[in-house]
Order: sequence, then structure tokens, then C-alpha cells
Amino acid sequence: MTVYYKKAIENLDEEISILLFEQNDLLVSYENVIKLILAKISELKQHVLDKGFKNQKEEIYFFKHQKPALVSKLIYYNAVYKIETKKPYGEKQIKKFLNKELSKLKKFFDNNIDFYKYYRSNNSFLDENFFMRGKHDIRLWLDTYYFEADHRFCTSHDYKVAKILANDLIQVYLEDQLDNSSQKKGYSSSSLNWTGSKSALTELVYALYAQGVFNNGNADIKLIAKTFESAFNIDLGDFYHTFMELKARKINQTKFLDSLCEALIKKMDEQDEK
Repeated sequence: MTVYYKKAIENLDEEISILLFEQNDLLVSYENVIKLILAKISELKQHVLDKGFKNQKEEIYFFKHQKPALVSKLIYYNAVYKIETKKPYGEKQIKKFLNKELSKLKKFFDNNIDFYKYYRSNNSFLDENFFMRGKHDIRLWLDTYYFEADHRFCTSHDYKVAKILANDLIQVYLEDQLDNSSQKKGYSSSSLNWTGSKSALTELVYALYAQGVFNNGNADIKLIAKTFESAFNIDLGDFYHTFMELKARKINQTKFLDSLCEALIKKMDEQDEK
């Protein structure tokens, strides 16, 4: 199972990278990513139903770590998609909306504090109840979702772990959006519009940050990104997550920067020929 899962998740990350980096329409890219993850989950489910697990240890590991890591991606992208489609107009309204979404995460944390403590502390004494199929205990913080799910491919708490993992990412996304809205006050828009992909600009921003060319290397990555957004009239969205996807590329991690070098050398050669 581990070999199959590792290959499946690597392929998924690569496909997500392509979808996010080559698509300029944020909502369309999220829609495509969600469809992709759903298809991968379906494939993984069929593999589990066909092959099963070697032993109890493998089953627990799958439902405690592997499946939640995959499902958390679905929860994250679906949540961000809904946030982006429901986001109101107006600075005050947006701030209020984002804080309300953060409150929802806090509510989930408060409602599941005991399991949070169990999971975050790397405990295992209840793993047979939490992460083996057919071993649920109704006294152990069960969600209604579990009773409606396909018990051939779920345990009582694997989805709750996925929610915890996803909520970590959603919180970063929301807090970054709040920072974006507050920092945009200090900048004015220009007549230059970035017409390349968002992934390309993110690649450039992180390269300049890594080189330390602003403020003697002391400029915060958020400030650099927001300055570029204002200068070129573009919203990079969750550029931290985009950078993580860039790192996940197996080939051409610096695709845009390489193309810049090629374009500059070509231009120089053309000038020499004149």
C-alpha cells in the first residue's frame, strides 16, 4: 500500500502543480483541482477495496496518515474555492467575512479539543478504535458524517484528521488574505498589468527574495509579493502555497526563470546580429 500510495500522491501533486501554474483564472483552477482530487480518491478507494491491507498496522497507518493527507487537499481547495466565490466587495466587508471564516475554524477546534490533544500528541492507545474499519465507539467523539459514509473506506476518525490538516492550511490562507487587505492600503495601482501566469510571478518574487536584493536582504516575502501585486495589478492569492507547489515539481522547478535567461540571451544575440 505504501508504494502505491506514494506514487499516487506524487502524481497528484505534479498534476495539481500543472493545473495551478498554467491557469490564470483562480476559480477555474480550483474547480479543476477539486475534480482531480476526487478522481484520485476514487482510484485509491478502489485499490483499497481490491487489495486490502497486509495487517492491522498497515490499515491504521493508512487511515491515520495517508488517506487524511489526501482528503485534506480536497477539503482545503474546496474551502478556498467557496471563500473566493462568497467573498464580498469592500474592504470592511471582506475583513469581517474573513474573520468569520477564522471563527469557524476556532469553533471546530473547540468542539474537538480532546481529539486534537490525542492526535497532536502522537498518541496511539486508541488507534484501533479511531483508525480501523468497523471498530468505532459511539462514545469517542463521532461525527454524524461517519454514519453516512462508506464504512469499507473510512474509519470513525480519519476524516477528522483530514479536517485538522486542512484547517491548518485554511487558517494560513485566511490570515494571509487579511494581511493582504491591510497592506494594500499603502500602495497605488499602476498602468502595468502582469499578463503572465501567477506561478511565474511567484517564482520571480521568491527568486528575488532568496537573492536578498531588497533592503539588504531584510525585506519580508509578504511585502515583496504585495509590492509586485500593486505594481502589476494582480492578486497572487495564496503565494505561499504556490511556492510549495513549485518545490513539489519534479522537473523544471525554475521554469519561468530559465525562460527569462533564454529570452534575454536571444535578445542579446539578435542585437549583436544587427
